[in-house]
Amino acid sequence: MKLITEMTQDVQYLTERREDGKKSFYIEGIFMQADKENRNGRLYPKSVMESAVDSYQQLIKEKRSLGELGHPPNPQINLNQVSHLITELKFDGSDIYGKAKVIDTPMGKIAQNFIEEGIQLGVSSRGLGSLKEKNGINEVQDDFHLATVDIVADPSAPDAFVAGIMESAEWILENGVWKAVDVEAAKKFIKNTSKANLQEAKLKVFDAFLRNIK
Repeated sequence: MKLITEMTQDVQYLTERREDGKKSFYIEGIFMQADKENRNGRLYPKSVMESAVDSYQQLIKEKRSLGELGHPPNPQINLNQVSHLITELKFDGSDIYGKAKVIDTPMGKIAQNFIEEGIQLGVSSRGLGSLKEKNGINEVQDDFHLATVDIVADPSAPDAFVAGIMESAEWILENGVWKAVDVEAAKKFIKNTSKANLQEAKLKVFDAFLRNIK
């Protein structure tokens, strides 16, 4: 599985005054898009994203839809980096509209200060899935799993930097934890594995992945 990230700057800020006089901060806007080639040369079919968004609703319902500030280099949610809680994720045509509440964690307070100072923020989706090239475009396959949508304080940063640290590895599920596997090491492992055992190993990894995301 590849760790796949996409960035967008098409978000707005909202502030609400609470009963205690303090402010609540929100980010809302287009978090992701389907059926459209993005600047990374990838396309997310709407059927794939509908399934991913539908699965994510359970996390929203249980208030486990946490996101981070910055570009974490793995699929797991790092609790010490959490900055917001995604409260809404839904389709509007081929766009996926989202809303997130910036919460009072250390990273959340940094994001709140950015908002009050008028600093441009963006969002970056983070997920796991397979890619298949089709007509020169990398199409995301139906095993895609949306991990979260993060806040990025520098959405104009070069995509190559994000791709270099986040997408150069393959990810496997080992004892319930996602671990990065160097691509070259994976190739070496495959080369040294018999064909009979290789197919069985692939099926076990894929089955474990599916059980983890249900």
